[in-house]
Amino acid sequence: MFWWATLVSSLGSLIQSVGAAWLMTTIAPSADRVALVQTAGALPFFFFSLIAGAYADTHDRRFIMLASQFVMLAAAITLASLAWFGQVTPELLLGLTFLIGCGTAAFAPAWQASIGEQVPRDLIPSAIMANAVGFNMARSVGPAIGGVIVAAAGVALAFIINAVSYLGTLAALFWWRPVRAKNPLPPEPLGAAIAAGARYVRLSPHLMAILARCALFAIPMAAAPALMPIVARDLLAGGAPTYGLLLGAFGIGAMLSALSSATLRARFSSDKLLRAAAGLAFVALLAIGQSRSFALTLLAHLLAGSVWTLALANFNIAVPLSSPRWVMGRTLAMYQTVTFAGIALGSWIWGLVAHSFGVRESLSVAAAVSLITLLVARWIPVSVASAGDYDPHERSEIPPPKFDIHAASGPVIVTIEYRVPTVNAVRFVALINELGRIRRRDGARWWSVCQNIDEPDVWIERFESPTWMDYLRRQSRPTRADQDVRQQVAKLIDGGRGSMRRYLERPRGAEPLGGPQQRPEPLDDNSGHA
Repeated sequence: MFWWATLVSSLGSLIQSVGAAWLMTTIAPSADRVALVQTAGALPFFFFSLIAGAYADTHDRRFIMLASQFVMLAAAITLASLAWFGQVTPELLLGLTFLIGCGTAAFAPAWQASIGEQVPRDLIPSAIMANAVGFNMARSVGPAIGGVIVAAAGVALAFIINAVSYLGTLAALFWWRPVRAKNPLPPEPLGAAIAAGARYVRLSPHLMAILARCALFAIPMAAAPALMPIVARDLLAGGAPTYGLLLGAFGIGAMLSALSSATLRARFSSDKLLRAAAGLAFVALLAIGQSRSFALTLLAHLLAGSVWTLALANFNIAVPLSSPRWVMGRTLAMYQTVTFAGIALGSWIWGLVAHSFGVRESLSVAAAVSLITLLVARWIPVSVASAGDYDPHERSEIPPPKFDIHAASGPVIVTIEYRVPTVNAVRFVALINELGRIRRRDGARWWSVCQNIDEPDVWIERFESPTWMDYLRRQSRPTRADQDVRQQVAKLIDGGRGSMRRYLERPRGAEPLGGPQQRPEPLDDNSGHA
């Protein structure tokens, strides 16, 4: 049901994008204004994805998706009404496109994170590719249909079709009743949730590599869709149907890439596929810019669509497989922020270059920039975790404290003492620092490890959580991959485990835990004590 609903919604969105881009070529025909249509749709992902991802992890995802669909429906109806009466200005077009993009930015993290509630984790790649196939099926025919609709009936009808297309997704969401695991802890506040997501990504080298490579791919590749209306109008001397055919070729290439993705992923690593995508992006962009024939331009757009999906689908699979469930909405939001910021920035840059120097020159420079990814790939390799590595680790119950502690009390300080034979010390230091990175990634602060100078085989690991609630949240976040590191540490220490102690910092004036509940007598000023 969701697959069909999103297919129809994608079809409507693509028809709307054709109408919006072509309408801008008629009311403000400069290349930089036309490229801004794509920027307006992509920019909300830069501003709002992190907020949307935090809410997707801490609140009801179904409600978030419903609310965002209503926002998009309202903006689409407004745009269709203005277009029907001929009242659309460049500013209104960009503003309403931006509002639709805001709804999409709110919807996307919750939608992608909810895939894990629809299929088992080992089927997430297949589910993501099924969605990619559906979207690119729409991309392969939607733009061509949009071009015909715009040419035959005008942009208003394109906008009306987009508004109607949201109804299927709304119906599917009203019908869906997902079963969610109950979390005994209250949701994190928004600011803390965003900070936790940013910290998790910053302290996860594999995710940082994915985001860096994604940005390096998206910025130059954004030239192909952003300048497509100008290519159709100026380089091919065509109209809306020509633009629709180019978009259709782009979509067919994307669909073929999505259908072959499983075979390619079985034979090649994600890193090799992404390197190939960077090289092919150079070929596609250069061909679009230098082509003098419609057939060659069409083939170049087919290649560009294939490269677009090959790269973004691999990024889209790598992020959720490399993220635990508790933070998946936020890591996906961070990925979408980087992706759409790259698209928005690239669209703006290549639009300005095309306006100042020409469309062919802009596409040729973008092609050259795409080769940068090949140059840096050796130093920023992309790896995808094995299925199950980031599933939650089933751990024993947290030992309750001897006395009741308020959720906001803190900081909570933890020390763990290890006895490490000298022969294991070098390996222990490497592993305990990796464990420290994991603890800091999950929320620990002020982490450190020290060695006893009088008993060199004694090591102390120390870290703290801001409050008791933060301590409980951190204890719920370890994954199976994290447990592998802990098990390696256990093999190096005497007894297989350290000796843990937990402390609650007591500020001046605080009464001791378990002590007599009475106020101390004031000091005598004449006692001689300061």
